[in-house]
Amino acid sequence: MAAIATLNEKKPQPESLWQMTLRRFLRHRMAVAGALMLLSVIAFVIIGSFFFTEGYANRVSLDRSMYSLPPSSDFIFGTDPVGRDVFARVIYGGQISLMIGITAVTISVTLGTLVGLVAGYFGGLVDSLLMRFVEAMLSIPTLVLLLMLSRSLAGNTSTFNFLGRDISITVVGIVLIIGLTSWMGLSRIVRSLVLSLKNQEFVIAARTLGASDVRIVFVHILPNCVAPIIVTATLGIGGAIITETALSFLGFGVQQPTATWGNILDRARQQVDELWWLWLTPGFFIVITVLAINFLGDGLRDALDPRMRQN
Repeated sequence: MAAIATLNEKKPQPESLWQMTLRRFLRHRMAVAGALMLLSVIAFVIIGSFFFTEGYANRVSLDRSMYSLPPSSDFIFGTDPVGRDVFARVIYGGQISLMIGITAVTISVTLGTLVGLVAGYFGGLVDSLLMRFVEAMLSIPTLVLLLMLSRSLAGNTSTFNFLGRDISITVVGIVLIIGLTSWMGLSRIVRSLVLSLKNQEFVIAARTLGASDVRIVFVHILPNCVAPIIVTATLGIGGAIITETALSFLGFGVQQPTATWGNILDRARQQVDELWWLWLTPGFFIVITVLAINFLGDGLRDALDPRMRQN
């Protein structure tokens, strides 16, 4: 009977790659803390919009006694120099800042991945041309390029309606500027991975079986490049938020009336000491969000690292 029981015992199923990745990620305390912090910020900017309308957040007060009020029971984060409630503007500004970060990184990751895949897989003249273009882009100081491109948008006050919200047209410009100037590093990473993968046995076997180049690139090679792409995308969101904040603070970012954390900070530029709440509150959310994203990116990097799979 004992022998029969032993034979009938089910062997434990081996963990899949994603199960191992999730287990390693959950063991990374700072990454879990970062994920919780980021979810809290996202919940704040989403749930807060149910209590305040965008019209209220953008409404300029005609009563001068409402201008530049410090935090109080009536206005938790105070008011800005034209009497707008900073609490409501931080909520809607957070939505735009996060949207800019996510959308810009989506453009950057898509472009960088495609260029890296094409250059690494086809090699030769295609690789040389694409990599020379990447090197030319990298030789241009990013901040100078960002300021030059955003300069043309600085005075544009046009708006468009998106999902019921009136958003400054400069949001689109900032997203494109950040997305189109931050893909070069990822393209070089993906290219180096493709160069090491395209001569592997599974790729040669797929080519022997008659698989097209498109199928080989996107079905066989791309999945093996996912780890660095995910990590780069995660960390890139924080970088995009910082870039938007810097441009807005310098007056070249998203224009009024659309709020972002960066242009809320800009309102305190001339009176940093007197209007301390205008830089403290959005600055706090910027720091918390970027820290959370960096912690999350570090955790994903460790969880997706193949050298740690034995842990």
